[in-house]
Amino acid sequence: MNEQVLAVQRMQDYIQTHLEQEIFLSDLSKESLFSPWHSYRLFQSYTGQTPTEYIRRLRLSKSALRLKQEDCRVIDVAYDLGFGSVDGYQRAFRREFGCNPGEYAKNPVPVTLFIPYGVKFRELRKEVSDMENLQSVFVQVIQKPERKVIIKRGINAEDYFAYCEEVGCDVWGLLTSMDSLCGEPVCLWLPQAYKKPNTSTYVQGVEVAADDHASLPEGFDAITLPAAEYLMFQGEPFQEEDYCAAIAAVQHAMNRYDPSVIGYIWDDTNPRVQLEPRGVRGYIELRAVKR
Repeated sequence: MNEQVLAVQRMQDYIQTHLEQEIFLSDLSKESLFSPWHSYRLFQSYTGQTPTEYIRRLRLSKSALRLKQEDCRVIDVAYDLGFGSVDGYQRAFRREFGCNPGEYAKNPVPVTLFIPYGVKFRELRKEVSDMENLQSVFVQVIQKPERKVIIKRGINAEDYFAYCEEVGCDVWGLLTSMDSLCGEPVCLWLPQAYKKPNTSTYVQGVEVAADDHASLPEGFDAITLPAAEYLMFQGEPFQEEDYCAAIAAVQHAMNRYDPSVIGYIWDDTNPRVQLEPRGVRGYIELRAVKR
């Protein structure tokens, strides 16, 4: 991986860990090991945003999560995240999300949060894995209740990378702002029965209660899934840059697994479920089974 990509990644990591502090271009320059001007140009080239825009959007998204999840005042959130005035914060919040922060705190409608994807992960590609050195994969039977899933459909996507090209990665930010039964968004591979003509197999969404009647965000759809048993496959924790190998290891183990040894068969009338790859917990996929 070239040094420019790693330099920008170091700047992104610095911003993430110092978000509630004042961040200067000189700080980012020290992290990148390039001059301030060259650091600025690299950052904008690889992220599509200036450092100032990137920091502002990240702070606004963090403020939205605080307003939704915590009992806090708008003024405290504004100053904690480095905004110079409440008026300036309110104007920036409205430009970013289309609503006033005070209104959002009372009624947190879905908004598109800014998700800071690390540039080094865009450089990684799936490679052939050495299956002789597979990690351990933990397998567990879990129960999922009847539920709705609010989804954003793609066109032809069969996996994450194609889906992002068709739909855009920003959809994950919107899903993250929504309440979910399992506490986070999900990715699904839909069986034919849940697909619409000329739409993708791979979708992203959030699971909500079966009797949820909240309005859908524009361009979204809802499907109802029955109560079902799933086998959850969870790999070992991994370094974030190794996420492709971590996914391959779990999927290889799942493809080789015979559920009949515990009295089940695969139930592919239900979608296969993928959770966000997070190194601290290991990669997780779920596949439905029945007795």
